[in-house]
Amino acid sequence: MQAFHNSLDLARHAEDWGYHRYWLAEHHNLPGIASAATSVVICYIAGGTKRIRVGAGGIMLPNHAPLVIAEQFGTLESLYPGRIDLGLGRAPGSDQLTARALRRNLGSSGDTFLQDVMELQSYFCPATPDQPLRAVPGAGLNVPLYLLGSSDFSARLAAELGLPFAFASHFAPEYLLVALDLYRRNFKPSPALQKPHAMIGVGVFAAETDAAAQRLFTSAQLQFLNLIRGRPSELPPPVDTMEGRWNRAEQLAVAQRTRCSAVGSPETVRRRIDELIEETRAEEIIATAQIYDHAARLR
Repeated sequence: MQAFHNSLDLARHAEDWGYHRYWLAEHHNLPGIASAATSVVICYIAGGTKRIRVGAGGIMLPNHAPLVIAEQFGTLESLYPGRIDLGLGRAPGSDQLTARALRRNLGSSGDTFLQDVMELQSYFCPATPDQPLRAVPGAGLNVPLYLLGSSDFSARLAAELGLPFAFASHFAPEYLLVALDLYRRNFKPSPALQKPHAMIGVGVFAAETDAAAQRLFTSAQLQFLNLIRGRPSELPPPVDTMEGRWNRAEQLAVAQRTRCSAVGSPETVRRRIDELIEETRAEEIIATAQIYDHAARLR
């Protein structure tokens, strides 16, 4: 419950500070993430804000029938016109056991992602008078789609379909530059988008000093460490040092996962974000902040 209240409070502050959009993820069977019913949380956040765009970052489409998502986001767009984004991913957002429990006999998988995306797009097109199946609400509504990914697959698909592409560099930076290059080189203009629009995730951990920010950052490091060890956890409180809490291989693995992070004082963070923008030429930054204390996260 507290996570939901904190998320709304953060969204309200982000709106006041001039942020453009606020996205919620889809994850299941993970104690550290409360965004399992993504469209429900989006409705809660959009209902508690006034202007900021609110969306999914993203819906894991293989977990759902495309018509259901079209109806859910058609409903959200009808309730909050011009404020809803629909980001789509092809991963399960969970472990394989949970994925099987979610999908049951749906018949959908990452292998059908292209067909699922195109089916979903069709439900947002204006309905024809004799159309036997339509999304109500949803048909004819302009719900912008974004493809999310951490490899080259969604980069190629976003380029082929002419959609914006968001890369999960805040936790999986290995293929970041390769994926962005593929996306830009192969991009085909579409009615939705005339030129490439690339977004990258950046972990932001800012405080008054570099040392204070590094201490805040240990919460994210510990959470990634628990994930690597196969023990997903709620976000741990920060610690004074990570010394003795990991071995060398684990330290390197966490460092690699969090490479696209900005940790430090305002000037240090600003400099790091500038470096990432110069390196990637991203049109948009998705800031994430796995900070234990809500007041410190707002700060």
